[in-house]
Amino acid sequence: MEIRQVKDNKKQFLSLLLLADEQEDMIDRYLERGIMYVLDDGGVKGECVVTDEGGGLLEIKNIAVEPAYQGSGYGKALIEFVSARYRGRYSALQVGTGDSPLTIPFYEKCGFVRSHTVKNFFTDNYGHPIYECGIQLADMIYLKKKL
Repeated sequence: MEIRQVKDNKKQFLSLLLLADEQEDMIDRYLERGIMYVLDDGGVKGECVVTDEGGGLLEIKNIAVEPAYQGSGYGKALIEFVSARYRGRYSALQVGTGDSPLTIPFYEKCGFVRSHTVKNFFTDNYGHPIYECGIQLADMIYLKKKL
């Protein structure tokens, strides 16, 4: 398994990016300023985009694993890689996600704790309703972990 940075042609991974953020114009808001990593294990299995939010805060803007490989530890490996790589350079790592029974427990298992909520983020910023586990996402839940 290898995790490598992607500096050029980040949109070649658009199908993966859209798994985590299903509206391309939202991805365009952070992709070029973000640092992108892909996890390759006999082919690209996952990706992660992080951004510097200032004040010692690093944010995971997008993290996704190919559906056939979800639950195989690749997402956790990407988070551990980012945490180790930026420890000492940033004080905290945060991630924003929908209030879903799939994603919140995953991040909590990776050491994140709930930080704050942005009300109606999904309904205000996306041109269509977003559903996960049959639940329409409305609020953005932010989770943080200390680096």
